[in-house]
Amino acid sequence: MATVIIYTTAWCPYCIRAKQLLDNKQVEYTEINVSESDTRAKMVSLTGGRTVPQILINGQPTGGCDELFALDRSGKLDKLFAK
Repeated sequence: MATVIIYTTAWCPYCIRAKQLLDNKQVEYTEINVSESDTRAKMVSLTGGRTVPQILINGQPTGGCDELFALDRSGKLDKLFAK
């Protein structure tokens, strides 16, 4: 099973949509709220992205909500989860 980390904030509608997609696919993930202390700086250093959500699958940055849905539409997302 893939390791999935999603950096979020509580009020972000894109974060909610991304988590709903992951939940619908029954993918377990670790959610990290970037509103706390220095977690946003860590997110930026790991992903290069400054906005939320930022999603890592098996340690590889995959982008945000739009990129996650694009991977799903292309059929590539399930392949990433299978690794």
